[in-house]
Amino acid sequence: MESGRIKVKTLTRQIIELSEELGFQAVPEYRTPDGTRIDIAILNGEEKILAIELEASFKWFPQRLLYDVVKAHRAGFPEVWIVTSMPQKPGWIKVYAEEIGIKLKLIKEKEVLHFFSLRYLM
Repeated sequence: MESGRIKVKTLTRQIIELSEELGFQAVPEYRTPDGTRIDIAILNGEEKILAIELEASFKWFPQRLLYDVVKAHRAGFPEVWIVTSMPQKPGWIKVYAEEIGIKLKLIKEKEVLHFFSLRYLM
């Protein structure tokens, strides 16, 4: 049975290593201009590529999801991935993200490195 807990430190380290291999910079605990933090920001020089939020808690998940979308949008990221170990349905929050012009993807911990490699390996 899966524990439902994300291995935040391990996954952060793996994303940083993979980002460097692909020629990007991964910044953990990226501080946004308005004082919030994004768990991992993927940058290509000065260009903001992807915000990754690691959601290990399922309490208040819809509210946390909305907050993650707003943080990423306000910080200028075109896309945000929410890494979660439990299946969640973003519902109207996905529609809202599209309305404000940000791509939202919910992804499982065990898939994030694979999708990241496929997406940016060019």
